[in-house]
Amino acid sequence: MNIGDKAPEVLGTDQDGKEIKLSDYKGKKIVLYFYPKDSTSGCTTQACNLRDNYEEMTKRGFAVIGVSVQDEKSHKKFIEKNNLPFPLIADVDKKLNEAFGVYGEKKMYGRTYMGTYRTTFIIDENGVVEQIFTPKQIKVKEHAEQIFAFAEAK
Repeated sequence: MNIGDKAPEVLGTDQDGKEIKLSDYKGKKIVLYFYPKDSTSGCTTQACNLRDNYEEMTKRGFAVIGVSVQDEKSHKKFIEKNNLPFPLIADVDKKLNEAFGVYGEKKMYGRTYMGTYRTTFIIDENGVVEQIFTPKQIKVKEHAEQIFAFAEAK
C-alpha cells in the first residue's frame, strides 16, 4: 500500500467480532496503526500515547484503529488493561497486514522471525492513503504529536 492507493473497504473484525469498514468512518480521516503485539512495552506505550491524545484526535476529525495479529480475546485484555477508547482489529489471518505490506521477516537479537512492522497509515475521508509513518519514523512516546504535525503541515 502506497500514498495515493485506495484502502480496502472491509478492514477486518474488532475485539468484539464487529466488522470494521471504511464506510463506517465517513467524513473522518482514519489513523490505521499496525503494531507487533498486545501488551509489549513499545506497543503499550504507543497505544497509551494515542489514548492520551484521543480526545484531541477526534476533535481534529481523526478516528483511530489499531491492528495486530493477536486474537479478539488478547485485544479485549489489552483494551481493558490500558483503557483504550478505540477498536483493535484482530488480523489473525494476516490478510490486512499483507494487504498493507507490513508483515514480513524481522530480526531481533540475532534471531530471524516473521512479524508485523510497526507502521501507521493516515487514510483520508475518501479512503485514500495520504500518509505513511514507517517503523523507523514512528516514535511510540509521541506518535499522536507526529500525526498532529502531519495534519498541520497539510
